[in-house]
Amino acid sequence: MTENENINTLLLKLTESFDSSTLIKLTLSNKRNKTSEVNNVFIKPVMIKGQAMLSFVYRYATKDMTKNFGIEQAKEQIEDQLKESFFNADLFTSKADYALLSNKKGNSKLLKKAATSTELPLYRHDNIKKRLINPENNVYLRELGIVTAEWKVRSDMQDKFKQINHYVELVDDVLKTAKLPENYLIADMGSGKGYLTFALFDHLKNTTPLPFRMIGVELRPALVNSCNEIAAASGFETLSFVPGSIKEATIPEINVLIALHACDTATDEAIYRGISAKAEVIMVAPCCHKQIRKQINPENALGEITRHGIFEERQAETLTDTLRALIMEAFGYKTNVIEFIATEHTPKNVMITAVKKADTTNADPLVLKRIEALKTMFGIEYHHLEKLLGI
Repeated sequence: MTENENINTLLLKLTESFDSSTLIKLTLSNKRNKTSEVNNVFIKPVMIKGQAMLSFVYRYATKDMTKNFGIEQAKEQIEDQLKESFFNADLFTSKADYALLSNKKGNSKLLKKAATSTELPLYRHDNIKKRLINPENNVYLRELGIVTAEWKVRSDMQDKFKQINHYVELVDDVLKTAKLPENYLIADMGSGKGYLTFALFDHLKNTTPLPFRMIGVELRPALVNSCNEIAAASGFETLSFVPGSIKEATIPEINVLIALHACDTATDEAIYRGISAKAEVIMVAPCCHKQIRKQINPENALGEITRHGIFEERQAETLTDTLRALIMEAFGYKTNVIEFIATEHTPKNVMITAVKKADTTNADPLVLKRIEALKTMFGIEYHHLEKLLGI
């Protein structure tokens, strides 16, 4: 076999051992250029934030340098190193050892030996936090470009896949605390390309004991049509997408309302629809807070903070979302503010969750007093959600 063929075979064995959690280590040695500063490269599997990766230690004469890579990037690094910097590689697994031996003349051989150690490595793939969304045979993930035709998560979509799973986990935890009726309806306001909508539907379809329906609302007709086609191809019969805005889209009775990154007062319109429908759950991840920021004018020591533009912006975000949470509490909801995840569109990472605990039509006057006190402190005349609700 040629040197390139032997390198490819070695990388295949590396991948197999990595996937089966039998990889112990890989060593690169015998420098092609004796003047090269890197003497060896030592590679071993590690767990970083619940993800299996490969740690590279580059050995210099006076120091070591460490870098961590995912398996696909690691294979590219190893291939480059073997073609440009090192002749030899020794792969150690708990099942067998492999030695790649090459020289300047272009001669190369790959030897298989009995395993030096049969002790399983400390890292294990089964220790990785189980993802709620399974990429295997998942049509919508393929159609949305998350996975390949072989059902593997694309290297450039790893962050998106993590975001999807984190989102599903957050929503699932909230829904478990709510009293939802049979055949409940989830409205996802501003569903976009549908990444999170499809994932949540997929998870609930496989786990919830209650029948449910889900509607994605999106302004752009092309995305609505595309998402409906993907839903049909996925066999998701009770998931559909409709064109319209958060404020005006026609939706049946809403039990769970979700609105992610709705800009400025569009978040208030979503909350208003949820409160008006007496939805059991409201979940919003706000974006932009212009309406309150324009009004902030404290006539007290807080003016020392808001006179700085960046602090005023941050204060506007905190104040706007605090008032939103209080207004929902006034209408019988138990609220919580949790860390969400940023997207390519916005760095905002706050989600407000609200679960209906009391069936009330009129706002609690005691909570309204707390709202009024905050507004007075910051010189705020009104919050848009107050106007929508008529309070």
